[in-house]
Amino acid sequence: MITIGVNPVAFTIGEMSVRWYGVMVALAVVLLILWMVWQIRRGADISYDSLLTVALIAIPSAIIISRLLHIIDMFGFYMANPGLLWGFSGLTIWGAILGATLGIWVYSRFTDFKYGYFMDLVTPAVLLAQVIGRVGCTINGCCYGKTTSLPCAVVYTNPDSYAPLGIGVHLTQLYEIAFLFIVFGVLFWLRKRFQPEGSLFLIYLSLYSMWRLGIGFLRDGTDFLFGLHQAQVIGIVVLLIVVPILVVRTRWVKGEGRGLDDNRY
Repeated sequence: MITIGVNPVAFTIGEMSVRWYGVMVALAVVLLILWMVWQIRRGADISYDSLLTVALIAIPSAIIISRLLHIIDMFGFYMANPGLLWGFSGLTIWGAILGATLGIWVYSRFTDFKYGYFMDLVTPAVLLAQVIGRVGCTINGCCYGKTTSLPCAVVYTNPDSYAPLGIGVHLTQLYEIAFLFIVFGVLFWLRKRFQPEGSLFLIYLSLYSMWRLGIGFLRDGTDFLFGLHQAQVIGIVVLLIVVPILVVRTRWVKGEGRGLDDNRY
């Protein structure tokens, strides 16, 4: 078995503890911004002003929806502890993805911002940002798997970890990191093969939805609906929305495809 005894608290400021998870989330946001700056420098049809505006909309949208979904998932706990409603101690990756997506989409409805074009450009970076976030989860001890006696099981030993101590569990965070790297490679290779713009992002959503539906059976969590976790239910809903759109609209194109030439990656 693998033992993880790393202190999930990176540093303290007075009485406030900053966990490695928070540090990793911040690094993930920085990576997303730097990725898009790189795209602009390589010729992407997006201005720095538009990128700044999108960041100012997407980041708070992601935090708000992420926190809201966590509260809904743990509704009983927060009703018993209303003083803990405010804060950032509980966030969900689905909330971050859907919150940022919704915020950017609303912004595009009131401007000439190219929503599909932007989402295709940022999709590879979203996958890498999730990898960084899952590294934070691994150290934090959250998002752990169910108990197992497999040789690849992980045992957490630090008392500040959110995982149960001294018990072998599936290292589902690492499973997801491997999955995200694989999807990154596949989608980066296919990034110029689909039209219309936005199709690459929809393919990412469908693949990640299927993953969350499957990995949920190995992850510890609370039942949300029909014996499924909240992330699994969201994955099903996303699939029901995204797959029909892909079937009806998305098409394979030969060559590089319009709007995603080499100097933009």
